[in-house]
Amino acid sequence: MASPLASPFARRATVRKAALPALAAVLLAAILTPAAEARPLRDPEIDKMVQQVDARNLGRIITKLASFGTRHTLSSQDDPVRGIGAARDWIYDEYTRIAATSGGRMTVRKQSFVQPVSPRVPTPTVITNVVATLRGTQDASAGRTYVVSGHYDSRCSDVMNVTCDAPGANDDASGVAVAIEAARVMARRTFDATVVFMAVAGEEQGLYGSAHFAQDAKQNNVDIQGMFTNDIVGSADGENGRDAKAVRVFSEGVPTSETPAQAAVRQSVGGENDGVSRQLARFVNETAGQHVPRFDARLYYRRDRYLRGGDQIPFLQQGYPAVRFTEVHEDYRHQHQDIRVEDGVQYGDLLPYVEPDYVARVTQVNVAALAALARGPRSPGRAAIVTSRLTNDTDLRWDANPEPDISGYEVLWRDTTEPTWTHSRFVGNVTSYTVEGLSKDNAQFGIRAVDEQGHRSPVSYPSPAS
Repeated sequence: MASPLASPFARRATVRKAALPALAAVLLAAILTPAAEARPLRDPEIDKMVQQVDARNLGRIITKLASFGTRHTLSSQDDPVRGIGAARDWIYDEYTRIAATSGGRMTVRKQSFVQPVSPRVPTPTVITNVVATLRGTQDASAGRTYVVSGHYDSRCSDVMNVTCDAPGANDDASGVAVAIEAARVMARRTFDATVVFMAVAGEEQGLYGSAHFAQDAKQNNVDIQGMFTNDIVGSADGENGRDAKAVRVFSEGVPTSETPAQAAVRQSVGGENDGVSRQLARFVNETAGQHVPRFDARLYYRRDRYLRGGDQIPFLQQGYPAVRFTEVHEDYRHQHQDIRVEDGVQYGDLLPYVEPDYVARVTQVNVAALAALARGPRSPGRAAIVTSRLTNDTDLRWDANPEPDISGYEVLWRDTTEPTWTHSRFVGNVTSYTVEGLSKDNAQFGIRAVDEQGHRSPVSYPSPAS
């Protein structure tokens, strides 16, 4: 991040050191230098996890999933070699083998339900999500949950054609492989919070698997603080060119679940670019920059692509932060297509059009972000800008975090037209802070927690409060 001294506002801002504990004062002295701000403390274990992502294993997983012929949601559930049932059982076995390496911290289950008749489901159909849960080990954080998923169903040109070959190598064996490989890398390690690695079905028929999981989580008060869906992350090549150095990260700004009252507040003070999913995407981008060199988790400020949607949407509908990962340049000849050669052009979602090395880079971004989230603190609760007085200072307050290893909090700001946070200041282990000389009318503010190991939370965007 840029130094506060680079900002005309920051030149007038002063730091209130009164009542800071000794540790916070030391950290404050360090963090106020431009070098300290530009280089947050780095967790070497996350670097090790990133390095252990294996492109060959990703290729093995994608090849196996493509070998089931079709994984259509309405295809056979009891054929041992072809259809969605065979794919379901193989994924379950794969997660079970990984769970055996976790020292008992990972459990695996099949979450099945009957989907009623709908436009793309002609008869009541059993849909099954395969869910591997790596339980957090810190009492204050184990209930906090992060989810990474891909969908294991596939389709041809006709979404209702159950028998055609639909290998679905890119859409979405690639995303399922990301979730499985992330589980393999992370299972042997401990995390404060809980991480769920999931393969869902029913996506092509209407996002049914992810919708069931999200609704069930909401009904059971599961505290999901972030969800990643990886959907079409298999190739750097597309019809518009090649980009092997980036993946798109889609995030909504205005929450899908926003209430009229929340909309009224947002419309009065701004915040269209600061919903919880947008903050999650910024966290992914920053973490990837630290741990996955020369590969960009590129931010796209929209919920999804035109005419398309993914498994992040049901989570957004339930009020959970969620983002979507998708390759930069898509090739529609290799999505939702019958396998054929037409005018000399090969169509179909086939293995030769998937690049395991590229999928490995996407997996590294997922692993880095998941590990940083699950090892770090939660975002500060009830963040607020105090509006009880007219002032050119900015008064902030927030709730203390529950984790026992919190070292303090950072206040962040940026110009109202800037897309990402540009300035930060460590303010100590306090629950209120005044930024003197910087008006809340002229900048956007955020607050994030920092633990004793230097892990940072996603940013909390403050609401106005008296």
